[in-house]
Amino acid sequence: MAFMTAADFDEFDRLRPQKLEPMKAFRAFRRLVRDKEDTAQVFEIMRALSGRSIRRGYYRMLDTMEGGRQAFLRTELAHKLDDPVWLARFKPGTVGAVYREFREARGFTAEGLADEARKVAPMTDAQHPVIWYSRRIRDIHDVWHVLTGYGTDALGEACVVAFSYAQTRNLGFAFIGWGAAREIQREDPAVPARRAVWQAWRNGRAARWLPGLDYEALFAEPLETARARLRIRPATVYEAVPEARRAALKLRA
Repeated sequence: MAFMTAADFDEFDRLRPQKLEPMKAFRAFRRLVRDKEDTAQVFEIMRALSGRSIRRGYYRMLDTMEGGRQAFLRTELAHKLDDPVWLARFKPGTVGAVYREFREARGFTAEGLADEARKVAPMTDAQHPVIWYSRRIRDIHDVWHVLTGYGTDALGEACVVAFSYAQTRNLGFAFIGWGAAREIQREDPAVPARRAVWQAWRNGRAARWLPGLDYEALFAEPLETARARLRIRPATVYEAVPEARRAALKLRA
């Protein structure tokens, strides 16, 4: 990973919250609707609407002993999540094993997601604690898919970002979730997209706060045990939609 150095910015520059840019987010969302695989547009939306949420999230980590420990350690989770030797150690049924199967089935990598972020956020690798926290939220996205039970179809992505909005208060997640639900409902009115997204948001509100967890320890836990401990409710509305119907959603305008 190529980190920014002191030569890349003035040492007295202030790290200012990203100003809200709703029109930029809207244009990026239209591009995302046309191509669900254009992940860079997700980061464009997040950047346009993050406001003060990232800074607030980082300081919330400091309010708990475990969150503060994680902030102190500043582990780069992408390195762990892309390490096949590390992932191979987890027993069947654990969070780590299910995550391993999840990414292998889809060909996902944490570094691939990071590369998409770099297209729109040049400071994404900067050595700053608040920016480190933003990387952490990025890197645990697919782990949250596993924890919540939402797939990577259009409806599942809409739901997991609604869950993420409840956890992070980042308006970018809300914008994507509700916007995607609207598009899905237009494409297939029989799919209860709005109800699924609403339930995902409520599930995110009911769950323990996930950004500050020790993810290395979490990966060794049985998935169902972890869900119960973290108060992650079942995604019943999403799961009631037949898998074939979910897979058929194109999310195209």
